[in-house]
Amino acid sequence: MTIVRTRTPAGEAIVILPEAEFERLRDLAEEATDARTLAAALARLQGGEEELLSGGDLDALRAAPTPLAFWRGKRGLSAADLARQAGVPEERFSAVERGESIGDVQLYRQVARALGIEIEDLVPDAS
Repeated sequence: MTIVRTRTPAGEAIVILPEAEFERLRDLAEEATDARTLAAALARLQGGEEELLSGGDLDALRAAPTPLAFWRGKRGLSAADLARQAGVPEERFSAVERGESIGDVQLYRQVARALGIEIEDLVPDAS
């Protein structure tokens, strides 16, 4: 393999190498990045910062009227209890959970905090 070390006209050191070697090095760098990402995700799972949903959970999430309804049920909370924990009037909370009303960012933030999840997990699909 031929590797050429040279400098640009501006004086920057550069290396010229065969394209196949460049592709191999790029693939190795991507694999290393993927390994770090995986290790970080596993650490979050083991630390309880994230959780995995089972196939049954995903089916239940799809079948629920809203993500909020799914997560409240998964946590085993009544609507009244969760509304109280989140500091949201129960009537408003119930309408949002049934999909009859869209909550504002503050409502979703408070409910997400009470459920121990990210706000993105509660936002209904745009459809």
